[in-house]
Amino acid sequence: MAEKLKIIALGGLGEIGKNLTLLEYKKDIIIVDCGMGFPDNDMYGVDMVIPDVSYLLRNADKVRGMILTHGHEDHIGAVPYILKDLDIPVCATRMTAALVRHKLAEAGLCDDMIHEIEAGSRFRLGCFEIEAIRVNHSIADSVAYCITTPIGKVIHTGDFKIDPTPINGEMIDLTRLGNLGREGVLLLLADSTNVEKAGISLSEQTVGERLDIIFAGCKKRIIVTTFASNVHRIQEIINAAAKSGRKVGVTGRSMENILQYSSELGYIDIPEGVLMEMNKLKGLPPEKVAVICTGSQGENMSALYRMAFSGHRQIEIGANDRVIISASAVPGNETTVTRVIDELFRKGAEVLYRDIDDIHASGHACRDELRIIHALVKPKFFMPVHGEYRHLKLHADLARKMGMPAQNIIISDIGKVVEVSQRKICINGTVPSGRVLVDGTGMGDVGGVVLRDRKHLAQDGMLVVVVNLSSEDGSLVSGPDIISRGFVYMKESEGLMEDLRRIVVETLDECSYDGISDWASIKSAIKSSLSAHIARTTKRTPMILPVIMEI
Repeated sequence: MAEKLKIIALGGLGEIGKNLTLLEYKKDIIIVDCGMGFPDNDMYGVDMVIPDVSYLLRNADKVRGMILTHGHEDHIGAVPYILKDLDIPVCATRMTAALVRHKLAEAGLCDDMIHEIEAGSRFRLGCFEIEAIRVNHSIADSVAYCITTPIGKVIHTGDFKIDPTPINGEMIDLTRLGNLGREGVLLLLADSTNVEKAGISLSEQTVGERLDIIFAGCKKRIIVTTFASNVHRIQEIINAAAKSGRKVGVTGRSMENILQYSSELGYIDIPEGVLMEMNKLKGLPPEKVAVICTGSQGENMSALYRMAFSGHRQIEIGANDRVIISASAVPGNETTVTRVIDELFRKGAEVLYRDIDDIHASGHACRDELRIIHALVKPKFFMPVHGEYRHLKLHADLARKMGMPAQNIIISDIGKVVEVSQRKICINGTVPSGRVLVDGTGMGDVGGVVLRDRKHLAQDGMLVVVVNLSSEDGSLVSGPDIISRGFVYMKESEGLMEDLRRIVVETLDECSYDGISDWASIKSAIKSSLSAHIARTTKRTPMILPVIMEI
């Protein structure tokens, strides 16, 4: 029987984010990335979504380690939650390792399992020989991996682009990828996020040149937001500010943290005297001030959001501000970003954003860049990863048009087991998978029932009906008292409230007449009678909670 390698995605397929892929060969498993996802709009109160790793926990004795491609939240955000239950080595480049250590410290976990590697490093985890390959992305120290398995080489690109003029001067290692292609690659797993876009992605240096122009000669205070993890963009903003004689302030916790780590690791060079505390910028004229802040995704508590809605303690937005949003909206965040932009315009600010100016370069490869990778690597089999279904399908079509046989291309889904041998690739079975919802410090305690209740409350509100019954004969002693939350304003709905009280009394009389005395049946009768009347008169279906107290 032919030996087979299993590829199992527990996240990152058919969705943006939550990236986690397993490679399994006999008694060895390695994990590639371990990210979080953003909650959907109807996941009320949920802070983040992480992959269901019950399959990993069930096979903990097989897991040899985790390798991380880069430090974005959709690739490392779930690491602390997984390491609470798995004692395994985690291999990551310096920047990624620093960000993971910070997350582990916040979670109260030690970081002894973190092993720093560099692009070009080679190491072994179980039966897998692993080589890190330098790639360009919108965060420093990003790598792809060549994973040599007992049946052949697998290349996982991680998130990448081909940038011929990167800020740090280190271009993606196309030479190594080409050499691996000549040696023979069994399977390619490649980023599909930007496959819809033709041509090549904008170079990061082009964005820097545009920022220089925007800063030069501007008499307004300049406020720039970008992804906190994009240290190269932050460097460009600092460079543009220094050239135009501005002092730079930083606001937003994640931005402050990333600036600290990047400076300590040598990824950002801040000219002496340029960086200044926010409270000291107030005395400077607008043309001497630049502010770098969080909020590129319109997050509720971010610095830019608070500025837009007059909630920031140190900055009040006005006509004397030029706001630059140097980022693109993550799918699902478009509405919140647009809301912030609209509010900034209302405040009188000049706003520059991606739709009207070239002030953002994507970190993901467009179609021509993907074609280059396929041509260099020349894989026997191909599996698109990192994208919604249309992205995976379009990437599969791209590979087919480049001459790869259709039977050698597979589009998988979360939880499906892809088996690869020297002769073929196919889907054979599934493993437990899905989403685990994180709410505050709770993980997994918010499920479908809780979400359904939250959605119900958000849509129609709640009524609490309190009645006091005699412990002797079950007769009504006092009440009913009705409390409305999110249903109607009680002072303006006295007529409806009186009708509801009357219905409760009538229902209690009917229960007494029918000999019903157990509280569960009485609560059910109250709920049913009120629901029917409310639906008939208001066309609404609030959550109804009867409370019976015995006196």
